Amino acid sequence: MLALISLALSLFVLVLFARGILSWIPNKTGVLRSIDDVVFRLTEPVLAPVRRVIPPMGGIDVSFIVVIVAIYIVRAVFLR
Repeated sequence: MLALISLALSLFVLVLFARGILSWIPNKTGVLRSIDDVVFRLTEPVLAPVRRVIPPMGGIDVSFIVVIVAIYIVRAVFLR
């Protein structure tokens, strides 16, 4: 069970990285727009509460970095 949770957290980190990369691409169309929509829907429920506590700094959204660090901390503490 712990291996499955660890895998899910690792996959979520990859989705977060995908969101970061996709955020740099303007004017997404076609398949890329669909992928961006799915990635947004998967990550926004986790990122929005963090963003309310830690607003963007200098126009840079650091919420996904905070979530990634939190995931690695959870994995280190609970999934040894």
